[in-house]
Amino acid sequence: MADTFMPFSSLQTRPQTVWLLDLDNTLHDASWRVFPLMNAEMTAFIERHLGVEREEANRIRAHFWQRYGATLLGLMHEHGVDAAQFLRETHDFPHLPRMLRCDGSERAALARLPGRKLVLTNAPRDYARRVLKHLRFWPLVDGLLAVEDMAMFHRLRPKPDARMLRHVLARNRLRPAQCVLVEDTPGHLQAARRIGLRGAWMVRYARRAVRRRRDLPMERTGLHGRPDFVAARIRSLNELRRLI
Repeated sequence: MADTFMPFSSLQTRPQTVWLLDLDNTLHDASWRVFPLMNAEMTAFIERHLGVEREEANRIRAHFWQRYGATLLGLMHEHGVDAAQFLRETHDFPHLPRMLRCDGSERAALARLPGRKLVLTNAPRDYARRVLKHLRFWPLVDGLLAVEDMAMFHRLRPKPDARMLRHVLARNRLRPAQCVLVEDTPGHLQAARRIGLRGAWMVRYARRAVRRRRDLPMERTGLHGRPDFVAARIRSLNELRRLI
């Protein structure tokens, strides 16, 4: 499998459904061990580079996630942080295989899913490749677009940047109507809908994370109901077939 997107052949007359698949908490249970350690690494990075205490660093990290859809975006826009350095220091997990968990049924569902399957993640390429290979998703997908590939005009523009999404579609000769973004982050799905992509909101792993926290009632998580900007709210990749 290639690491980058490849355009459709000009001989193809009937467009396939193209699945743009997020990685963390969409293809695997990142909330189990990956996200807690990743959040701790991001908080430590903010402590070091902004010279603040841990409580303030946690507040800044959460604030940037809410405002920009990605902690990295906030650090770049408001503090001029170097993206490569941030990604290197926050995604270097020497024990990553022990941190990964995914149901075998999800792997089987992806294998059966008709259409073209491309991973679109705000994670760095090396981390994403390691996750996909360890969980045996690598042979099942047709391409990987990581955060390093989301540069426009010499600046990173990761999800939920609509300009980047338009650029991805144009570069690969894809029409929005043939694409479905599969995501666990509603803000990313909302941005994709504005440019004509359908969205499938994966809630499987976020719901598991809430169940592990007994102090947070499910009705206060925002994980119930279906926002009007998504075509489906799913708990398994098996449910994607109904969007074809």
